[in-house]
Amino acid sequence: MTPKQACLNLLGLSGRAKQQIAGEGLTLAAIRNQSAKLVLIASDAGPTTAKKFHDKAQFYDVPVIDTFTKAELSAAAGKPRTVFAITDRGFAEKMVAIMTH
Repeated sequence: MTPKQACLNLLGLSGRAKQQIAGEGLTLAAIRNQSAKLVLIASDAGPTTAKKFHDKAQFYDVPVIDTFTKAELSAAAGKPRTVFAITDRGFAEKMVAIMTH
């Protein structure tokens, strides 16, 4: 299994475990109230959207993964979204560890 596939599997698991927030508005709120431990942004998201979430995540010191397309994220999570936040520290740390190796 590739690291990308392992990370996408964890995204699906986090959704079933209710440790995931999907959508721009809710993710932005999660970053602001510091419940987001990791942000996933689609690589083919619009430039304005990508910049907004990169800047906000950097300000609040939240790691960002932006290597997946909208289609990959949507298929893994089971809902068509461009931005996701992971709220569980364990899921977030594992996903970051997988993607940095």
